[in-house]
Amino acid sequence: MAEHAFDPAAELAELTRCAAGDGAVVSFVGLARPVTKAGEALQALVLEHHPRLTAKSLDDIASNALLRFAVSHVRVVHRCGEISPGEPIVFAGASSMHRRAAFEAADYLMDRLKTEAIFWKREEGPNGSSWIEPTEADYADRHRWE
Repeated sequence: MAEHAFDPAAELAELTRCAAGDGAVVSFVGLARPVTKAGEALQALVLEHHPRLTAKSLDDIASNALLRFAVSHVRVVHRCGEISPGEPIVFAGASSMHRRAAFEAADYLMDRLKTEAIFWKREEGPNGSSWIEPTEADYADRHRWE
C-alpha cells in the first residue's frame, strides 16, 4: 500500500529489474478519474483502509496470481488515503517467459483488486461525499476467473 503518490515508471522499472530472464513484462496503471460517478468534478477520491486487513487482501491476490499463472513475478501497489484527480491509484504488473501469461495475470490482478481488495471508497465532489462500490460489470469481470 502507498499512503502517498507513487511513481508508476519506478514500479515498472523495479518489476523489469526483477524479471531478468523473462521475455514479457505487462503492467497496468489506474488513475483517479476527473469526474464522480454522477458526472460532477471530482475533488478527491478517498480510500479508507485497515492496515493489516488491506495489506493481507493485497498479498493474497498477488500470491494467487503467482500460483494460477505461469508468471515469475507480480507487483501490486495500491494507494490509500486521499487521491487527487489524475493521480495513480493502482499499479499491477506481472512478468513471465511468454506474453500471454503476463497479460492474463495482470488482468486477473485488476479484476480481483477491483472487487476484493479491502478498501472503503468515497468520492468527494461539489455536492458532498458519496460512497462507491464495485459495479455489476466489475463482478462479471471477476467471475470470468472462476
